[in-house]
Amino acid sequence: MPRGATDFLEPLSSVAQRANLLELDCQLTRDGVVVVSHDDNLSRQSGVDKDVGSLDFEELPLYKEELEIYFSPGHFAHGSDRHMVRLEDMFQRFPRMPMSVEVKVENDKLIQEIARLVRRFDRSEITIWASEKNSVMKKCKAANPEMPRSFTISRGIWLILLYYLGLLPFIPIPEKFLMCFMPTIINRTYFPFSCSGLNQLVAVVTKWLIMRKSLIQHLEQRGVQVVFWCLNEESDFEVAYSLGATGVMTDYPTALRRYLDNHGAS
Repeated sequence: MPRGATDFLEPLSSVAQRANLLELDCQLTRDGVVVVSHDDNLSRQSGVDKDVGSLDFEELPLYKEELEIYFSPGHFAHGSDRHMVRLEDMFQRFPRMPMSVEVKVENDKLIQEIARLVRRFDRSEITIWASEKNSVMKKCKAANPEMPRSFTISRGIWLILLYYLGLLPFIPIPEKFLMCFMPTIINRTYFPFSCSGLNQLVAVVTKWLIMRKSLIQHLEQRGVQVVFWCLNEESDFEVAYSLGATGVMTDYPTALRRYLDNHGAS
């Protein structure tokens, strides 16, 4: 495989074997290759002020030798292989591993190429469409309607509104996943706004709105899996699972697995 993809995936395999889901953010290179990258611009990850879409796959720079973990400020990740990996490589290496693929931008070519790869590897049932935007999700659904979908931001707000109006039990829910930040990480490991006061206000309001055990139970009874992100501390794992969450996303899968093993979870 080009760009050292095999070397990148080899150490990941031991982690993936004990994970239930991999969450991937996807971007498209200039020559049409879908790569796994959180950011479109490479400045934070590689120190190069260029967009993924402005470069061919073979031109992509290496990740930094030391990369700050986005949801653990002050903590850094290191790795022997710093090459960017293709989505195709992930599908080849982990053919039956459920994966969530997030499309952050309205890029028709990216959406169509993801849909093509999912069909090629016969994994529509175990690959989840994810996006914050309704307009993007509509295109994702059209590209491959067989793939389960997660809630967009606006659909999530609609969900909360229906819950508090008492109408949610009577409304169909086409989504199969609610992937949501956990409000208690705001101002600790997640800073959505530059103003600390605004972050604190958002934390209080969203905690009151979202962290409802009855809401999560209702969703799970209707076949919607609830996953909180991005939790990197054991105390946050505890809060999420005590609410009845199906699972959590983390930058520290070994720590999460240790917590689950200690608590008798699968």
